[in-house]
Amino acid sequence: MQRVLGSTELEYAFLFTLRKVNSISTEGFQPFFNNLPVDPYIKGNYRTRRLSRFIVSQDKLIKLPHGYLFQSKDYNPLVGDIKREFAELDDALIELDIFKNLVFAFSDSCKLHPEAEIGVHQIRTSCSPDNFGNPAPEGIHRDGTDFIGIFSVDRKNIQGGETHLYTAKKEKPVFNKILYPGELLLINDHQFFHFTTPIKPMTDGVGTRDVFVLTSPSLLSD
Repeated sequence: MQRVLGSTELEYAFLFTLRKVNSISTEGFQPFFNNLPVDPYIKGNYRTRRLSRFIVSQDKLIKLPHGYLFQSKDYNPLVGDIKREFAELDDALIELDIFKNLVFAFSDSCKLHPEAEIGVHQIRTSCSPDNFGNPAPEGIHRDGTDFIGIFSVDRKNIQGGETHLYTAKKEKPVFNKILYPGELLLINDHQFFHFTTPIKPMTDGVGTRDVFVLTSPSLLSD
């Protein structure tokens, strides 16, 4: 765990923090990853996802209207400068206490200002013996937001999928770790580039890596 306290920090900002969210049992999330629509913006049909945006108002989680994800090519050379549209998170998922606890944990850990917009990406990356899955097809990158949270929900029949943080693209990573279910990695997007290595099956058959990625600001627009 690393933190910074100084006059140049983003108000309350940290560098990165890895924590286990003990209030969340990841088994409750797992059924909701089986019906994710294919991400149409990535070739290969190996990634599925949903996306919604929220604000935390006092102790309530409020879902905001549907929006479009937009990043410039400066941040996402693969699909930047495109208005991307994804299906919303399942209403039954949003009602779960464990989902609310996840968003609250992100908001509290980053000390977000009241009613800051939070984007929640629900993503499954799949792989098979013939096709590896690439959780970060854009390569080493920043998202173009302030804070990022990567929460691991499940890993089934896979090896790889190690998350790296870099202070510069051509430097060696300053952090590298496989995120296991229940672990939440919080990242200051202004300070680090991030990347997750491809996954491949440990045995014959399909392998999957399920995560929630949270960002604030949400990167969504109307």
